Amino acid sequence: MTTAEGRAGVTNPPVRIPFPVVDEVARHCLLREEPETVHIEVRLPGPVDVARLRKAVAEALLRHPRILMREAPGPWYRRRYEWELTDAPDVDVVRVAPPGPGALRDARTRALTEAPPLSAAPPVRLEVVEGRGTVLVLTVNHTALDGPACLRVLATAAELYGGRDNSPAAPPVRTTAEAPEDSTAPSPWTRPARVAPGTPEPCPGNGNGVLVAELALPHRPAGSPYTVNDQLMAATALTVAHWNREHGARPRPLRITMPVDDRPRDADMPIGNGTRLVEVPFSPEELTGCALPELLRRTATRTRALKALPRPQLGRGAALLTSPWAPVAARAALTRALRRAVAPWTSTTLLSNLGRIPYPLDFGEEAGRADAVWFSAPARMPRGLTVTTASTAGRLHLVLRWSRTLLGPGDGARLRDLFEHHLHTTEVTS
Repeated sequence: MTTAEGRAGVTNPPVRIPFPVVDEVARHCLLREEPETVHIEVRLPGPVDVARLRKAVAEALLRHPRILMREAPGPWYRRRYEWELTDAPDVDVVRVAPPGPGALRDARTRALTEAPPLSAAPPVRLEVVEGRGTVLVLTVNHTALDGPACLRVLATAAELYGGRDNSPAAPPVRTTAEAPEDSTAPSPWTRPARVAPGTPEPCPGNGNGVLVAELALPHRPAGSPYTVNDQLMAATALTVAHWNREHGARPRPLRITMPVDDRPRDADMPIGNGTRLVEVPFSPEELTGCALPELLRRTATRTRALKALPRPQLGRGAALLTSPWAPVAARAALTRALRRAVAPWTSTTLLSNLGRIPYPLDFGEEAGRADAVWFSAPARMPRGLTVTTASTAGRLHLVLRWSRTLLGPGDGARLRDLFEHHLHTTEVTS
């Protein structure tokens, strides 16, 4: 043969795909001081065989080839960032954390301060923390992937490792009735409240702080017009309002960003950043003078309407900003400038609720089935605080993650106590 493809030892170049909107905006706004990572922890009751886990993860990556991507190099004047899809991993994803009493704490710290590089496929790291049982700490570069996508890949790895079915459970049945009009919502154009500063560490360093907690699932009366997600949303709003009052902040409307994920959870789930963001507003009067049943009803009305509203992932402005009308270097500078300009209108905080983890995450007889799953989203300023929740084995797994320039560990503990209190108050019966 005379073609390059026909010569021995020559392979086709990797497939390239342009960065989607979410990936490109994240790539434009990277900060070394606050890496854009998603952190996921899976607690297993027993030990794992690391060599066997490594083999299962490698096979799971091949079954979800969209995760095998790295940023393609290119000149400054290129019009798009592109992903290169590879045939095999560039790096060994699985590592064993150094043993010791602080092994889990240190693995969490690495998850919040050291993002896997975009230059090597896949941009994911999995640390095995050994103890009485095992904790798998998964660190994801959020420029490329989100938490639900990586959980899907981990579920495949669990099935390959343990030989047990890890298919997702059927999603809960939701009513499809059209959401009523909500005339009580505050204007979306009002500047929202910020989380009041607490007592950050004297030398905070890079990355975010984090607090991991395990709480009782809130009770929801049968036939209630709201969901557990609505209870979590109301509890988050009440927590931030309470915190701000304690710190002398002037009452302002709150806006809470809520990711919405419509992807299926089966083996065909699209891998990448697949959530769209909506913002749930609350007025100061609702959070101080509204009876809880009414607050929950209003929250349910708003979340249902926002979920049903068709909308690009980051809005139409982001889609325009990321169209290739100029080199990426120029558009990156413009994106960063706009982000600084609109910072006062950025939402107060983010609540990301994965709900009941749909996969068993069953790693077989010795390692067992996951009895806790935590995950957290980046908490860069100006929000400075994110609240993430999931439920496993009948318990609620909460992570508070904050910018170290805004809050400190003692503040995280206080916010956890406030959240637990307000979540309990949503367990109303009428």
